[in-house]
Amino acid sequence: MRKIFTFLWLLCALSVAGQKKNESYVFHMRRSAGAIRVDGQMDDAGWNGAETASKFHMITPMDTSLATVATEVRMCYDDQNIYLLAVCHKKLSGPYMVESLRRDFSFSKNDNFLVFIDPFDDQMNGFAFGANAAGAQWDGTMYDGGRVDLNWDNKWSSVVRNTDKAWILEAAIPFKTIRYRRDLRRWGINFSRLDIRVAEKSGWAPVPRQFPSASLAYTGVLLWDEDPPQPGANLSLIPYLLAGSSRSHIPDQPANFRREIGLDAKFGISSSLNLDLTVNPDFSQVDVDRQVTNLDRFELFFPERRQFFLENGDQFSNFGFANLRPFFSRRIGLTSPILSGARMSGKLNRDWRMGAMDMVTGRDATKGLPVQNFAVLALQRRVFARSNIGILAIDRRNFSDPRDGVPSPSTPAAFNHNLGLEYNHASSNNLWTGKAFLLKSFAPGSSGNDWVHASALQYSDKYQTLTFQHEYVGRDYTAEVGYVPRRDYIKLSPMAAKNFFSRKGPVLVHSIRLASTLFYTPSWHNTDNETYLAYTIGMRSQATCTTYFSYDFVELRRPFDPTNSGKDTLARGTRHRWNAFGLEYASRPQRLLTYGFSLRSGGYYAQGNRLNLTTSIGYRFQPYLSIALNASYDDIRLPKPWNRTTFLLVGPRIDLTLTNKLFITGFLQYNDQLRNMNINTRLQWRYRPASDLFIVYTDNYLTDPFLVRNRAIVLKFNYWWNM
Repeated sequence: MRKIFTFLWLLCALSVAGQKKNESYVFHMRRSAGAIRVDGQMDDAGWNGAETASKFHMITPMDTSLATVATEVRMCYDDQNIYLLAVCHKKLSGPYMVESLRRDFSFSKNDNFLVFIDPFDDQMNGFAFGANAAGAQWDGTMYDGGRVDLNWDNKWSSVVRNTDKAWILEAAIPFKTIRYRRDLRRWGINFSRLDIRVAEKSGWAPVPRQFPSASLAYTGVLLWDEDPPQPGANLSLIPYLLAGSSRSHIPDQPANFRREIGLDAKFGISSSLNLDLTVNPDFSQVDVDRQVTNLDRFELFFPERRQFFLENGDQFSNFGFANLRPFFSRRIGLTSPILSGARMSGKLNRDWRMGAMDMVTGRDATKGLPVQNFAVLALQRRVFARSNIGILAIDRRNFSDPRDGVPSPSTPAAFNHNLGLEYNHASSNNLWTGKAFLLKSFAPGSSGNDWVHASALQYSDKYQTLTFQHEYVGRDYTAEVGYVPRRDYIKLSPMAAKNFFSRKGPVLVHSIRLASTLFYTPSWHNTDNETYLAYTIGMRSQATCTTYFSYDFVELRRPFDPTNSGKDTLARGTRHRWNAFGLEYASRPQRLLTYGFSLRSGGYYAQGNRLNLTTSIGYRFQPYLSIALNASYDDIRLPKPWNRTTFLLVGPRIDLTLTNKLFITGFLQYNDQLRNMNINTRLQWRYRPASDLFIVYTDNYLTDPFLVRNRAIVLKFNYWWNM
């Protein structure tokens, strides 16, 4: 295994740096000729002399020609803001296509324009801003060379104006909103346009169709006529006030009233390095997690949505793999409230990036939880064109208190440390990507079998994708502030996919994919094998259809209830094999009514059978109302004592966007497996940029018998104050 790990590491390093792919695409950023008012009118004198980017290149359906829909972009700046003006011409007459005015909309369901900014020209990290044709904003931080975290939210302004022949976006992005180096005049940049009715995605600098338009490896060059302005004193205070009431009806208890105040602060240590502070934070405005029917043997993953953890959060949370993370910020404050915290993150220079975090959570004697401290340090050093080497150190420890008394079984160990080294690789053309990392944990009583090593390598071009991934996790490895669902295993995951393109007709591409996920004990005894063969048809209209055949083998390493309903468990060491067939379909997004479904039918544990049906249906009354329904049905047939078990999960959602500043969301979740029905209603009024008033109402009910479990209502007010 060590030989495989070393081989993959060396193979990643063999792909040497090359020149930036779109080096010849240069946009000159000039100081504005006068004042600019953001109103979508294009008549300000400040736009005189601004350079124009046009002649966009088609990305999808094919990447071999110029775009058929015309787009023109201008940019300039003054001492406070970067200004952007995008004229998105229409090829077909009629209304635009959008879901709603909801912020951070779904990219594929909205006519939209986006800009991707790489302020350090490192082709790995940056910022994304944009809007749909109705004026809803879209923003996020960029990481891993092309991924966008839409949970990030900051201050900027925009206006969209519609005409018969085009829709026009005008925006102002404050220098205080982004992180950059003041003495660096060369940035990376690209513009993206999606026209759903024409079924065309395009970019100013060309991007191969197998990559997202956000791929920073394919940005053009933004050249400033002088050093970007110093943002000046960059201190923001974000206080909040909260009042609320909650009551548990099972058991019946009196109402619990909340009256809280807290403060977040953001301080720009430099134009590229930021310090975040928080005292008594609250996250009541966060949506409830979307429920799923859980038939898995391991813990489910739910993403982080709390603003404090998001800026440059990838440096902490992306260390490792999706199911092998030494750090997962949702562990902090999960069982006891956060008292205070500090986080410093950003770029030290073009090659060095750092993040440091320290959080303190409160004592909870009823749960046996002492005061705890969580400290994390991350450093990254850029190597080659788009690769980096990083280290991560995590320290969780208890603070002793005489009031804690005798430790209970739920009391965490005195400490847990993790130390990791990681190499992330991305070739200059993005065809080769991968990573390799090594982890070690330190905890009381560890026997020394507490190491992790893993690697992955992927080659992806227009016609084929090849990947291989390996993981080894020691029996005693512990990551109490991480997400590691299983331990004591070796995992191998090869995958190969091939695309076949059609020049004419309604079908654009046929794809075939073969993949396996194999688990072994450290002595190479096979315990799991999931292998599937899938065939996908992609239509020019953007509708897709996939059919697959799968083979599963599981040797249980611990007792397991295949229904997760508490009826009984299958014995440790029992072996189970089955085959299954599946079908998935997603409709084209151009229509007001969109839908999709999936079907899975085949075997299951203990020579049983499982049928799973899922569906999603959405209808939009543009641009003010979006209605969606997601449903899942499972029919499981097993021998006694389980017999037949059925689960129904239904989740209708209504998004009412009266303006792009006033949102009402209603979300219901009926879950048979948990015997619970949840109703969550949230009103959000963004009365000024990044400042909100929230009213959140939550109900939980038992489904059989139908009884109220608990209810809560919260009123929260926060204000973003730039000093």
